[in-house]
Amino acid sequence: MRVNRILLSASLVVVALVIQVTVLARLHLPGAVPDLLLLTVLGLALVYGHVGGALVGFGAGLLADLAPPADHAAGRYALVLCVIGYLAGLAKPENGRLRSATGPMAVVVVAALGTTLLYAGVGALVGDTAARHVGLPGLLFTAALYDLLLAPFVVPGVMALARRAENDPLAEANAAGQKPDISSGWLSGGTGLRIGSQRNGLRVKAARARVARAGRIKGVKRL
Repeated sequence: MRVNRILLSASLVVVALVIQVTVLARLHLPGAVPDLLLLTVLGLALVYGHVGGALVGFGAGLLADLAPPADHAAGRYALVLCVIGYLAGLAKPENGRLRSATGPMAVVVVAALGTTLLYAGVGALVGDTAARHVGLPGLLFTAALYDLLLAPFVVPGVMALARRAENDPLAEANAAGQKPDISSGWLSGGTGLRIGSQRNGLRVKAARARVARAGRIKGVKRL
């Protein structure tokens, strides 16, 4: 990974982990805890792709495994987020544009469910059956619900920061006042950037104006 990717990813992961441990974990919500760390990994994976998503997920998970008050074996959450980051990176659009919020929202729901199931499955392999006593169906429902509600406030911002750090043309066009893509307007239901079609439309209008002007000039000469 590039240096700017590493610095940005490390900063966002640390901030997300601190907020999750000091704020979200103390809300005592029923069921699961909103996973801000997972949403950060998803936002970066949708920009960096499957390889970058796997690396970011592994680093974020390992940091969460070592940070207090972790009460599980080190490497457990690192494995889970590595797999989730890799799979989420496969959903990265080839042209870099997200035409609607449906795709990212589906990724968030699937990732929330997959993270809970993988975490419980890995725990069962090492003898941790806490998920059974708490109630796995309730954990799945609340995890998907909390992450889906929090995602519009986290994932678009993370994606915008990642693109800006990458000197992405999409981010530069957004900053210049062009029509923003869905990552910078998740709730507005945007349709993405269409810079090429806008330019073609302007060219067609300019050509028509020149033809009309030439026709008027010829008409005057004939008179």
